[in-house]
Amino acid sequence: MRIKTTKTKNGRLFYVIKTYYDTNGKEHSLTVEKLGNENDIRAKYNCDPDTWAKEYVAKLNKKEAEELKPIQVSFSPKSLISKNHQYSYNVGYLFLQSLYHNLGLHKICKEIALKHKFEYDLNDILAKLIYGRILSPCSKTATLRFSKKLLEQPNFEEHQIYRALDVIAKESDFIQKQLYSNSFMIEKRNCGVIYYDCTNFFFDIDDQDEDGLRKFGKSKENRPLPIVEMGLFIDSDGIPLAMCIHPGNTNEQVTLKPLEKKLLSDYHMSKFIVCTDAGLASKANRRFNDIGKRAFIVTQSIKKLKTDLKEWALDTKGWKRSDSLSKQTIDISKIDTEKDFDTVFYKEQWIDQGSFEEKIIVTYSLKYKEYQRNVRISQVDRALRSIKNGTAKRGTKNQNDYRRFIEKTSVTSDGEIADDTTLCLNTKRVADEEQYDGYYAVVSNLDSDPLEIIKINKMRWKIEECFRIIKSDFKARPVYVKTENRIKAHFITCFLALVIYRYLEKLTKHQYTCDQLIETLQNMNMREVMGEGYIPEYTRTELTDKLHEIFCFRTDYQIINRSNMKKTLKQSKSKIQYAKF
Repeated sequence: MRIKTTKTKNGRLFYVIKTYYDTNGKEHSLTVEKLGNENDIRAKYNCDPDTWAKEYVAKLNKKEAEELKPIQVSFSPKSLISKNHQYSYNVGYLFLQSLYHNLGLHKICKEIALKHKFEYDLNDILAKLIYGRILSPCSKTATLRFSKKLLEQPNFEEHQIYRALDVIAKESDFIQKQLYSNSFMIEKRNCGVIYYDCTNFFFDIDDQDEDGLRKFGKSKENRPLPIVEMGLFIDSDGIPLAMCIHPGNTNEQVTLKPLEKKLLSDYHMSKFIVCTDAGLASKANRRFNDIGKRAFIVTQSIKKLKTDLKEWALDTKGWKRSDSLSKQTIDISKIDTEKDFDTVFYKEQWIDQGSFEEKIIVTYSLKYKEYQRNVRISQVDRALRSIKNGTAKRGTKNQNDYRRFIEKTSVTSDGEIADDTTLCLNTKRVADEEQYDGYYAVVSNLDSDPLEIIKINKMRWKIEECFRIIKSDFKARPVYVKTENRIKAHFITCFLALVIYRYLEKLTKHQYTCDQLIETLQNMNMREVMGEGYIPEYTRTELTDKLHEIFCFRTDYQIINRSNMKKTLKQSKSKIQYAKF
């Protein structure tokens, strides 16, 4: 360590600087401590600032040298380990803890605690619920057991978790609002385009609530169980903005406006493009986003277009190439199936909706046509097998269910009423779907390049991925809490976990899968050596090196003495200047 000074109008400022090298051998400088202004040092210690600073850094270097002395540990083959003493602790959560504190969630909990009269540590409970949701998703009781595997032990009891859930639910809007504001301390949010969608979560119970959230509705998993519905806004980077919870029988189209109004009022957002799927593309929602500086991009089912628009959309003439600036139109029935296989063709038309105007953009792709065709062939084959095996069931309207191609026949070939009904392939429906192969449509009120609008719409996969992470990786379903407040708090916890995880993904530049990130953190355990320190029990990899470099602390030394581990814990809770995204 050494002294560095910088000149200011009030005199020189003194800093303690340390040089270190990353795993690639690149040199970096780290500010260890800010000592203050030379005039303040002179007044406080009554000595020359330069002399005092040199002596101070010499003491720090001596102390560091003592801490870095090799540690020799002896073990006896005759001595038993201590009874009921835990030796292994997880430290992977420290990287999540760093994001938790840099997003100011500990400060949010402190503000909430000032409003309510409770004696438990809300911050510790919320933090452990989030770490548990990412690293070991399970019930609230099991989360407490998991928390005892972390290096920093929980200081709460099981019954306090459930009391905290009630408070978290009541402060849901405040938490989301403050989290959005605090997120700018990490980076500027990319909210020019925001995405909204809904999903639902099932409860493993037989009956719905009379007055509550758990209601029978259209389940995404087609389960005959009560569900609740979640609406979610994310920004263009896939980082969640806001969420809402509704009863499972709520029409998802009515959920968008109330949550968007919160973005306008609480988040002070005014200029953005809302992108949704066709299920949320009601005329009321589109009209709402035609006001002020807002705009919309929504998918459009060509099957549901009015007859004249459908004929225009499916007409082979009047198309433009996406890979050409030429305004000349072509007939897609005459394109080269080999050379143009990867080319996207498009056409556009403005439509007067009375109170507003919108543009419909239709695309056509041979590659997309082949994809749809192959999917349908697989589904038809499955339908035929089920008919042959006698396991077939009547059709459904679900576009991804092979049973939609199965129909019931109750007449003979002579047209007479049959004694028995039979199931057969609905060839008419197969042929009807074939005519739409390769086509895709979106609607927007933007007077922008159609290709740019299409590009924005393609990013909707990010919100679908968010739901997949919550459901599959965070195991948010089935939900076992019962009361309305605790159900809401459960999903707020999932929402916060998703925010932290998404930032972790972004900091690692999306180079690793969800499984890789979570498994690595799960396996980062340290073994305590009584009286000496902690030894890593995990494998050092490229990913662990990346995490340590990003978060500016290390847990992968051969042994970390107790004093240095305390410093590491402190560093994981301090403000970190993350590497540029």
